[in-house]
Amino acid sequence: MTRVDFYILPETTLDARLDFACRLAETIAGKGYRLHLHCEDEVMGQALDKRLWNFRDDAYLPHALLGSAEAETVPVTLGWEAPPDPAREVQALLNLHPEIPEWFSRFERVAEIINQHQRVLTTKRACWQTYKKRGYPVTAHDLSKRR
Repeated sequence: MTRVDFYILPETTLDARLDFACRLAETIAGKGYRLHLHCEDEVMGQALDKRLWNFRDDAYLPHALLGSAEAETVPVTLGWEAPPDPAREVQALLNLHPEIPEWFSRFERVAEIINQHQRVLTTKRACWQTYKKRGYPVTAHDLSKRR
């Protein structure tokens, strides 16, 4: 059964959420998982693609947009509409979309990032309730307590 982790940030900005998404993507990929970042829309996908290129000065996280030639060879893909090809065996999903994609259960792990922006809080609370109602194991990681 898919395991779901919610990462709760103390910040309110989209920048903080995307910065954390980059760090979390690096951690997940570093553990050997193939990862897909499901973005809200093309604007977010393009912004996150650029951010992944330079979020760290001393490292690079190989990634590509779904549909590009590179998407078949990198451990991290980004998209906003269709899921990655099931034959690609992607184990983890980082969901940055307000809603849960219908195809989330094909992944071993799902990560959701909540910041203190009211729209994100509202939509992700609904996601939390949906996962719980369907019987998925959900774990919260309150990052404000790690400071």
